[in-house]
Amino acid sequence: MTINHHHIAAVFTSMLLVVLIASVLSSQAHATDIKYCGDGNYPVQVNGVDIDPNPVKRGKTATFSISGTSETEIAKGKMVIDVEYFGFNVHEKTDDLCEKTQCPILGDFVLSHSQSLPTLTPPGTYTLEMKMYGDDEKLLTCINFDFSIGFFAPVADI
Repeated sequence: MTINHHHIAAVFTSMLLVVLIASVLSSQAHATDIKYCGDGNYPVQVNGVDIDPNPVKRGKTATFSISGTSETEIAKGKMVIDVEYFGFNVHEKTDDLCEKTQCPILGDFVLSHSQSLPTLTPPGTYTLEMKMYGDDEKLLTCINFDFSIGFFAPVADI
């Protein structure tokens, strides 16, 4: 039996290409698109949102890490989270901003919010809106983004 090195190289190259394409598609599938409320002209700009795990699993804790940049120093404030499911408000929470990141905030920072989801959380697409206020109640930023709990996601182990 003769080994055709050109055939082996072609097969290897094809397999490598499939792995690279799958990797790119996988990373794009988990990208979280954010939208600003209004015109987005806020003193705090959001650079991105990381959700872990993604997709979110029922009965487990999900962590939302929001990276941003502040052009002004923020000594204290609050973060308000509202979650909607098919247009209905299903969760509201207000936290001290300095409990979610280190204060004072100036330049780049990351806010981290963790939430335990009930085992019977319905599957589907949810919208999370996050507003950040300074100590003078001035709105510093407002974003929203969608996250999902899969229709076929198994109920997490209890």
